[in-house]
Amino acid sequence: MKKETLIIREKIETLFDSPFLRVFDLQYAPGKHYYNATRRTLEDLTAVKSDSDFKGMLPDAVSCIVILDMPGDEPRLLLSYEYRYPAGRFLLSVPAGLIDEEDRKEEQPVLSAAVREIREETGLEVREGDCVTIVNPLLFSTPGMTDESNALVCVRLHPEDLSVLSQEGAEGSEQFDGFVLLTKSEALAILKNGRDQRGNYYPLYTWAAMMYFAADMWKDE
Repeated sequence: MKKETLIIREKIETLFDSPFLRVFDLQYAPGKHYYNATRRTLEDLTAVKSDSDFKGMLPDAVSCIVILDMPGDEPRLLLSYEYRYPAGRFLLSVPAGLIDEEDRKEEQPVLSAAVREIREETGLEVREGDCVTIVNPLLFSTPGMTDESNALVCVRLHPEDLSVLSQEGAEGSEQFDGFVLLTKSEALAILKNGRDQRGNYYPLYTWAAMMYFAADMWKDE
């Protein structure tokens, strides 16, 4: 049986507030509490948006499925090892980052953020003839504890060579430990094993990127 649950903004209590993370108590009934860790301010919380605002909201960040389609070589999925602080180690990851205020001023904020993050984290530029498309406009990471969300963007690049590949554009807390260029068969092997080539687990968005690549869905773009 469907039960209507409404979060009332006036009943929300701020439990923790910092420039980078907030925790809210979403009181959904008298004496009933649900906690939400989020990057969003109280005014922008997903839980209190109207249906129309919810359906049109921007995600917090973008995750990029970067496919290198180079002359004379098998297409490859570009991933990197990025240090993930909650996991305490370098994890196989896609180029990704938050949608910042400058992106929000653009006509297509999600695509603007994707192009910028790829430039910063890989050194590669999107050029004429390359393809940048939204695979999914907004995916929740885990709505059981946070309203954080990512758009998925597929970026198909055609570089002449990979001499420009660089992780020198890392900013703030970002730390990297090299690139991984997967063929379709290598991506399938990691998907089947549930571990990367170093024997470690990896993020869900990496799994999604490998699935999209291995299923050849990018060829329809």
